[in-house]
Amino acid sequence: MRDDFDEFRQQMADVTPIKNDDVIAPRKARPTAAQEARRKAAEKQLEDDINYLSMEFVDLVEPEELVEFRRDGVQHGVFKHLKQGRYAIEASLDLHHHSLRQAREALYEFIQLCHRRGVRSAIVVHGMGRHSKPHPALLKSYVVKWLKQLEPIMAFHSAQRQHGGAGSVYVMLRKNAEQKHENRERHQKR
Repeated sequence: MRDDFDEFRQQMADVTPIKNDDVIAPRKARPTAAQEARRKAAEKQLEDDINYLSMEFVDLVEPEELVEFRRDGVQHGVFKHLKQGRYAIEASLDLHHHSLRQAREALYEFIQLCHRRGVRSAIVVHGMGRHSKPHPALLKSYVVKWLKQLEPIMAFHSAQRQHGGAGSVYVMLRKNAEQKHENRERHQKR
């Protein structure tokens, strides 16, 4: 290897380096006012976007598949009542004919509003998406994923047939701060 380097140096002995005096460094083009405004608007939108629900990869569920989820601490009997549709439905959201982005935004806003208003039991109608393209039940699959990401959600389960069956989910929300406070006061007076 040393011999190769020595040979290279011998070959280059009579080469004169090029002077860099005439080379002008390329200038970075300054963004136009419109480009700068668009960049700032995009940064602000990212800061303001509290809707953190992921639009990335989703585990696909089948159109007829029953879905369920419950966080730690949800009692078996409470979950069973939710599964059987025994809780009064206090609010509902229908996501038929929504694009994924529209559904994401609508679901996020719906759950946040329900939580603020103290709704404990709601239903989300997502449809079964048997004929949706490119994948069947794509919206249903994302709804399942998003509900798990939403902090106010304690549990959900596919609805009973009279409420839409596999095309809907019963949703149980945790108590909001006001409801927790009322509950503490009620139990302290005993």
